[in-house]
Order: sequence, then structure tokens, then C-alpha cells
Amino acid sequence: MRKRHLARLAVLAVVMSMATGGGAGATAPPSAGDFDRDDFYYSHHNHAHAQHGPATGHLPATQSNVDVVGKLQLTTEEGDISDVSALKAPNGRTYAYVGNWGAKCESGGVHVVDITDPANPVGVKFLTSPGFGYVTEGVHALNITTSAYSGDILVISNEWCRAASNPKNNPGGITIFDINNPVNPKPLVTAFGDFDLHGTRANESHSAIAWDAGSRAFVAAIDNEEVEDVDLFEITNPRSPRLLAETSLAGVHVDGFGELKTSHDFDVLRFPNGTWHLMVSDWDAGWVDVDVTNPARPRILRDSDYATCDQVVPTACPPEGNAHQGEWTSTGRAFIGTDEDFDSYRTNPLTRVTGPNAPEEYTTVGVGGAPVTVLPDKRLNGPVAYGGYGCPNGSTPIPAADSIFPPGSLETGEEQIVVLQRGPANDPNNPEGACFPGEKADNATDQGWDAVILTGRHLGSAGADEPPNCGFGAFPTDELIATVCTTHTAMHELFGRTPDYTVPYPVGDPGDLEPNIGEIGFEVDITARFDGWGYTRVLDSRAREVSQITIPGTADEAFGIGFGDLTVHEVEVPRNDPAEGGANVDTDKLAYFSWYSGGLRVVDISDPANPTEVGHYIDPAGNNFWGVALTENGAGGRLVLGSDRDYGLFIFRYTGAIPS
Repeated sequence: MRKRHLARLAVLAVVMSMATGGGAGATAPPSAGDFDRDDFYYSHHNHAHAQHGPATGHLPATQSNVDVVGKLQLTTEEGDISDVSALKAPNGRTYAYVGNWGAKCESGGVHVVDITDPANPVGVKFLTSPGFGYVTEGVHALNITTSAYSGDILVISNEWCRAASNPKNNPGGITIFDINNPVNPKPLVTAFGDFDLHGTRANESHSAIAWDAGSRAFVAAIDNEEVEDVDLFEITNPRSPRLLAETSLAGVHVDGFGELKTSHDFDVLRFPNGTWHLMVSDWDAGWVDVDVTNPARPRILRDSDYATCDQVVPTACPPEGNAHQGEWTSTGRAFIGTDEDFDSYRTNPLTRVTGPNAPEEYTTVGVGGAPVTVLPDKRLNGPVAYGGYGCPNGSTPIPAADSIFPPGSLETGEEQIVVLQRGPANDPNNPEGACFPGEKADNATDQGWDAVILTGRHLGSAGADEPPNCGFGAFPTDELIATVCTTHTAMHELFGRTPDYTVPYPVGDPGDLEPNIGEIGFEVDITARFDGWGYTRVLDSRAREVSQITIPGTADEAFGIGFGDLTVHEVEVPRNDPAEGGANVDTDKLAYFSWYSGGLRVVDISDPANPTEVGHYIDPAGNNFWGVALTENGAGGRLVLGSDRDYGLFIFRYTGAIPS
């Protein structure tokens, strides 16, 4: 769902000004000779990195009304740092909590950083995730006062990078720490969640948010593994949480491109009338406002709808979707929502151009790797060959490309294309463990293949295969791999087989339902078109879209590749939150954005229908901002924290005027 771009460029003079409402602001586009597409890298939450090279792979340095107060390097790995939160401790010192995604498996956790002197932040503790666990978007420090607990807690969500027989090595759900002494946090509960699916371990969780509702406290967490993907827990006694409810938020409109409904993140707010609202970022379903005044009985109030065609890139019909995260203003008058779209190109349907009933089209979705536009003719075409599951060290190795399509056997402009299936899973013929799509693609290029078509796995029915899901992650950082994800149906029909979705898959493959390793199939043709980068949408209290926030390059194909990830990720809206220092002059006036390669962005939202950029920062070495959080310095002034995936923690101060 969340893809990546990167490329090597020459230094360009780019004027960094914000465009709002209608599209990207005026910039000087690069000439055709300013970047080399062969140096372009694109993957899924796995940055390569020229990103922090001297002046390549990112936008040029820029700064307006934003000062860097301090920073702390927390990693030397690419794509290692995730989300950030902050809280003043009982000892009067302020600490930042910075997630570590584990660029190398087994290295995930949370960095605890003392930022009391923001010019000199100091790392004081690392909370190591158990087993193969890591931490992504659920990093939330807050104070709760309930009937069973009073004090500061840190709530994190858990995912893992490698399957293990011991469930303790695959933590899911949520973990809660007592952080009253941040230098020596105490675990209150570890990897608690929804145990319905596995029994011995909780389902993985990508994000979590907590709130103190008075005498009781609660957590909402994403459930990565079930259709009921919003889990609601009571943590009134955080040592003994309990699952109250789980819901799929059924019945909302799914009208973004790809029609993928999957919850991703949350915001929670007590409205002036006393009701509690959980706004769920539900990807192609947009944002869903859920009444959680009684979390045991969540009730959908309304959901947002995407327009027929995108307001910023009018040729994108329907809009990309990808509702990722967002925050309300203090009264719920407006909601600022971020669409996370890392693929500035939209892959057209895969067309089978030979074989029965040709031409036949199959749905495609992004998965990582490079879009087909990186190929010399911006087109992936030619006959395909089957490579099985394609996992490194699997029982059925991918054949060498030249052994299937010898040099000179293809037409000019055609690629050596291998088809690899997701998994293995529920396939007794291949009992080994599954692997990431990036590992499959990397393995394929090691065997000389030019491009990879990934397909979904057998899921019991054709309906479960739409839209296709090929997994994500682990694309290599040192090479370009044109990669497309399509359906399990396509996998069968590209090789003249009747589609089969049986789970578990039949032992021995009776009737030769699946193609054989090395078998040559029909010819395909796949193209793509520019549809812009992910940006921000502003909604009113009825979840109706009233404006958009973009940055230069959002809707300009000249910035489609070569400048890093020009998509937004997260937003923080100051609204008197005690965890952020309480009331401040910027409450409901400004919004602060982590915009990946677009840097830190500050926007005037005092008139939600007419937002305007008032500040920005991009480091001379480039940035890759994932998270953004708010806190105060010792004198009550606003500080803004940015977590850079390839570096660590940045601490900023906005120096511009506060809107009236």
C-alpha cells in the first residue's frame, strides 16, 4: 500500500513554495538530462539511498520560517526510523519516543531521547522489541488517570519481520510501558491483542492510539490480519487490558482507485458535546468518523467520499485514495487528512494479448519495485515464464532467464518477464515459509530476469482475489526492478490454465492446475500513466472535502521520479493536548507535516477552505520524514519533532508569524 521512489539527480534550483487548493506551485522543472532513469530506485517502505548523498536523489535544501534547534542521529541504516511521540515526565524533563522499524531484522524497538535541552538531545534508553518484532506507527506517550492507574504510559503497536515457531518471537497487538521514569521504563503488558486467529499470539498491529476518557482509558489498534481490522481495548488497568470490540466498519463507501478498504491509522477527539470520536483512516474508503463514547459498541457516524476525479490531477479518475492518517482541530470543526501515495504513476491493467479470448485485462496494483515507466520504452511487454514462488533458497528455484528466453529470442523492446506467486501459504506441495515480494524480485534479477509480475495467492474464491494483494516490503536498495502485482486468476490464465482458488491447495496439483516451473505463457502488455504524489485533504465537520494541500511537484510529471518520495505521511494539529504542552498560540492555527522527501511543512489552517504554507525545511543532505510530533521547550514555546527514517530525530522551531 505504501510505495517508494528514489533517484540520483544533479543539483537543481527549485523554489520551494506551497500550493493549495488547485495543484502544485510554480517550480523550475528539470530538463531531460537532469536525471538518469537507470539510477532510479523504487520500493515499498524500504528506501535505497542516494537520499542522503551530497545533493542527489532529493530536492535541494530549502528553509523558510523554520529553524533546526537540535538533532540526534539514531541510525546508520536506511529506512530504519519510524514514528515519534513526546511527553514531559514527572521529573520535569521532556522525552521523545522514537520508533525503530528494524532495517535489519531483530533490531526493532523504541529510542528514548531526553530533549529537555532541545539543542543537545541525548539518547538515554532503547526499548528492544522481543524476538523479531519492530515498531511502526503506533508510538503514543500520554498520561492517564483512571480508577486503576495514574501516571505516564507509552503505548506501541507490534509487527514482526520473520516468522518463528515460538509465538513470543512474533509479537503482535499492543505493548504498554510505565514511563514515569523514562530512563527505566517498566513493561505493564507485552504483545496483548486479538488472539482469535492464532491463539498463542496476538494479530500484528500497524498502529495504535490511546485516550483517557476520565475514570477509564482505551486503545484503538489496527489489526493487520483480520477483516475486523479495528480493535478496541480497555486499558483502565494497563497491566490487564481487555478486548472490547472489533469491527470491519462495514457499509462505508470505497471509492478510491483500487477500492482497497483497510484501516491504517486513527485520531481520537472528545467533541464539545462530550462524545468521543475515533476517525479511522480507511485507505480507499477515505476517513470514517466512529462514535466510541462506548468503545464496546462503536457506531459509524459518517465517512468521507473521494471525488469522481482527482482535484489536483484531474486525469486521475478516480483519485488514488490511500487515506493514511489525519487529525481534527480542537473542536472537530475541520479534519486534516493525509493521503499516502508513493507511486506517482498508475499502472494500467495488465493486458494478455495472446491466448484464448485475447485481449483480456487483469487488475494491477502497486507492490513496490519500480513502475514500468522506468523501462526504456516505458512499457512492459513480451511473453511470460513461470518461476513458482521465487523465494530465495526455496524448494523450486527460479530458472535462469537466458535458459528460458535465450539472447535474440525476443522481439526488440520486449523484456524477459517472470511470473511469481505470493506465498507459499496453504500449499502442501511447497511447505516452506513465505517471503517478502522484494526478496522474490531480487532473487529473480539475480537469475537475469528483466521484470517481475507478482500475483496473489489462492484465497478460496475469485472474489477474495480482487483487488490483488501481493504483500509488500524488502525490495533491495542497490538495484532497479520493474515490478507489477496482479491477480491469482491472471497467474492461471497467462499459462492457459483454469483458475483455481482451493485452500489448502490440492496435494500433487491434480489436473495440472498450476503452470510448471520454466513454462512459457502468453504475451502481456503493461503501461502506466502519471497520477501524482500523495497530498493532504481538508474535511469539514461533516467529512466533506473543502480544500487540498500540496507541495511543488505533487502534480508535475517532471518530478515523478528522481526527487525521492514527494508524498505526505503524517500531520500534527495543535489543539490544547496536555501531552503536547497544553494550550499554545498555534492551537487550530497551524498544521505541521512530515512530508518524506518534501521535508517538514508548516501550513496556516486558520481558514480550512484556504490553507496556505507558511514554513518549510529540507536539509542539505535531504530528508525522509516519517513522523511529526509536538511538545514545548522549558519556556512554553512550541517545538516540533520530526523523525527522519534514515537519520533519527530533528527538533524544529517555527519562527514565522502566527495567523490571527
